[in-house]
Amino acid sequence: MNDGRLRMKDLCAETGLSRQAIHFYIQAGLLPEGAKTGRNMAWYGPAHVERLRLIRRLQEERLLPLKTIRALLAGDTAELPEAQRNLLAEVGAQLPATLGGAARGLPVAEALARYAVDPGELDRLIELGLCGARGDGADRELTGDAARLLDLWSQFRAAGFTRERGFVVDDLVPYLQAAQELVAHETQLLLARLAHLPPAELAPMIERGLPIVTATLVHFHTTAVHAVLATARDPRPTPASTEE
Repeated sequence: MNDGRLRMKDLCAETGLSRQAIHFYIQAGLLPEGAKTGRNMAWYGPAHVERLRLIRRLQEERLLPLKTIRALLAGDTAELPEAQRNLLAEVGAQLPATLGGAARGLPVAEALARYAVDPGELDRLIELGLCGARGDGADRELTGDAARLLDLWSQFRAAGFTRERGFVVDDLVPYLQAAQELVAHETQLLLARLAHLPPAELAPMIERGLPIVTATLVHFHTTAVHAVLATARDPRPTPASTEE
């Protein structure tokens, strides 16, 4: 569909999953419900497709049980063992507020004015789960580091990635899903390899390591883009050298 909305049968076709499996994931808290328009009718979007594909990868490629997947998706740690939850909580408490996830409310009206974001786009960001919000009406405000995301989105627009050229906020969903999958992987590594360290030692490691991880991602992303462009310039394989 042109607006990206999917019915249940379309969602099944996109993901290769049965209706029963998708309903099971919703009931298990792994997948948000669709936007209901009737007793037996709901619309789903790109975020549902990406989440279902991620769940399948975590199940089939990493052999993770659903309980662990539910704990890892979207930073949810409620299903982790108590000792692991306590460790993560203590580490988070010792990190700077910018890393520890301190919520900062930003009134919607102020956000719209400051970043010149289209109200419809902001609503879509919230609907897709890219940007948190709480409250209603004039009291509605954005949560988390929403200001940073809106600033980045306004930079995309200023760089020429406009609606007229087909770019919409839905295009950000794969980046969110990739980040969530990466954090799930990192959490598993941290708990498997570093859980024996005291939080006072582990927190500084994470604080120092995060910028390095970010720089590494930038490196691989940039390298991959350059490789695609280089291949487009000369798609012919380089002939193997021969020795006389």
